[in-house]
Amino acid sequence: PMTETTIFDIASLTKVVATAPAIMQLVEQGKIRLQDPVSKYWPEFKSRGKDAITVGQLLTHYSGLRPDLDLKPVWNGYDTAMKMILAEKPVAEPGTRFIYSDVNFEILGELVRRVSGKNLDEYCASNIFEPLGMGDTRFRPQEAFRERIAPTEYSSGGRKGLLWGDVHDPTARFMGGVAGHAGVFSTADDLAVFVQMLLNGGSTNGVRILGPLTVEKMTTPQNPAGKQ
Repeated sequence: PMTETTIFDIASLTKVVATAPAIMQLVEQGKIRLQDPVSKYWPEFKSRGKDAITVGQLLTHYSGLRPDLDLKPVWNGYDTAMKMILAEKPVAEPGTRFIYSDVNFEILGELVRRVSGKNLDEYCASNIFEPLGMGDTRFRPQEAFRERIAPTEYSSGGRKGLLWGDVHDPTARFMGGVAGHAGVFSTADDLAVFVQMLLNGGSTNGVRILGPLTVEKMTTPQNPAGKQ
C-alpha cells in the first residue's frame, strides 16, 4: 500500500528535477552557454548534420532530433547509447520544429558529465538533492529503499518479472539507470521541496541552488520566434 513516504520512479520529471537545473547551474558558472553549439563541449557530436544544434535547442526540444533511440535489437551500456547518439541525424532542421525528444536530454546529461567532470547522478546528488535536503531522491536507489518503492509493471522485455526499484524507461534501463531523460526516484515530499525552491526563485530553507533570473528564464516560454 502507498504511504506518505512511498518512493516513485518519477520518469520524465528527471528532466525537470535533475538535468535542466544541472545544466542551468553550469550556465550560471559560465561553463556552458545556451547559444553555443553542442559540439563545442562534445566535438564528435557535429557529425551527420548535428553541427548547428545548440544547448538551448536541446532544452526546448527544437533540436530536430527524433523522440528516442531504437530499442531493437536490444543493446546495453551508457557508452553504447552515446555512440548511437553520435550516429543520429536530425529529422528536422534545428530550430524549426518542436519534437519532444528523450534524446535531447540524454545529450544534456552527457554534457553535464563532460563539463563538470562528474556523472549526472553524482553531480545532481552533490549539487541539487543533498543541498536541498531531498534525502529520498536519487538515481539507482539502493536495495535498502526497495520496500518503500512503488513497483511499476511486469516486464516482458529484456528483464522479465516485476520492475521494482529499476527504472521503468527502457532506454534509461539499457543505459544502466542513469540518463538525462529518466531514472530519478523520489517522494512527494522531496518534490514539494524542489517545487518550493522554484516558487522562491531558486532557494529554500536558506539554501540557494539557482539564481532568481535563472528560474525566471526556466519558467517562461523560450520558443523560437514565431513558433508555438
